[in-house]
Amino acid sequence: MDKDISYKAGFSGGLETLCGQTYGAEQYKKFGSYTYCAIISLIVISIPVSVLWTFMDRLLIAVGIDSEISTVACKYAIWLVPALFAFAILQPLLRYFQSQSLIYPILVSTCAALCFHVPLCWALVYKWELGNIGGALAIGVSYWLNVILLVLYMVFSSSCEKTRRLYWDDIFSSINKFFRFAFPSAVMICLEWWTYELVILLAGLLPDPKLQTSVLSICLATSTLHFYVQYGIGAAGSTRASNELGSGNPQAAQVAVQVVLIMSLVEVVTVSLILFFCRHIFGYAFSSEKRVVDYVAELAPLMCLSIIMEGLQAVLSGIARGCGWQHIGAFINLGAYYLVATPLAVVLCFVLHLGGRGLWMGLLIGKIVQALCFASITALTNWKKQATEAKERILGKSLLADNGLA
Repeated sequence: MDKDISYKAGFSGGLETLCGQTYGAEQYKKFGSYTYCAIISLIVISIPVSVLWTFMDRLLIAVGIDSEISTVACKYAIWLVPALFAFAILQPLLRYFQSQSLIYPILVSTCAALCFHVPLCWALVYKWELGNIGGALAIGVSYWLNVILLVLYMVFSSSCEKTRRLYWDDIFSSINKFFRFAFPSAVMICLEWWTYELVILLAGLLPDPKLQTSVLSICLATSTLHFYVQYGIGAAGSTRASNELGSGNPQAAQVAVQVVLIMSLVEVVTVSLILFFCRHIFGYAFSSEKRVVDYVAELAPLMCLSIIMEGLQAVLSGIARGCGWQHIGAFINLGAYYLVATPLAVVLCFVLHLGGRGLWMGLLIGKIVQALCFASITALTNWKKQATEAKERILGKSLLADNGLA
């Protein structure tokens, strides 16, 4: 279910362009309107999704899933609905603070929610023996706590005074522009996540599926955990690039991109080297079975290369969102994962009989294609032109012409 709500994070990626560039251009009225527009839009989208979750058991049974498993999944989904609506508010709020470089409120609220979530989850799941339902409730409560803390800071902090004002007319007039960036941003994320899910499903078709799915899940979990480090670096790059483009400083935007790419490269190479030299013991962090540990060690070199490629593309994707290239990113991810990675994974795994290694090799080649495409676009970017387009996007061509800025 966590993957099912990842599309909201994707939709909110549209704010990295709009809010980032608007803040740089000091158009604070529009900045707040885009944020509220995103919150309202995601809440509306959550309504049909919650209805879908309510009848999840019938849908799962219809596609051949065991009825008992379908019932448990449906019950979990129903109790996760409050978290769905909290997430719809939380993601735009995170972009709201991120675009203003207000990172400490996010850090404090997230840490507070985490510290509250862990004991609450334990109590609901084990002490009160609510099982999966307790886990879903804990997620919802923690998300809502995070939302409340951020909203309180937004309302009472002087640093948000210019950007928190509510203008209903501007909110509804901003919907079209928001979805113009939000939809391809969501497609970017969903196309990538769905590929990972597909790889796990394909692993279940191999001989000894328990071993294959376990090891690939370990590799994916490790890669995903590290991804969030690079995602943070990418978010910083997105913020700086969008702010500088909005303020009309193309050279500063280019420098910001270069800095985050250097940081990213140093981090991914360091982590990959550590993981490679620890590959024979790394598997014990997940399993005590020697065959699982040995298989993880066998896939570790591919996983290290994958971490490097995924880290670089995470940062480059952040820069793309900051510049407003979501539509380009959606096509790149479609080609990299569904025209390259998935077909190659199937051929290497089932035709050439490379098993789980073949699945991961196909995924790795897709990541390489993805990273190279994003890197090429970034390297060939005319930053002065990007700054002009950002001004036109935020202020409009007519206003620019009137001010002699076109």
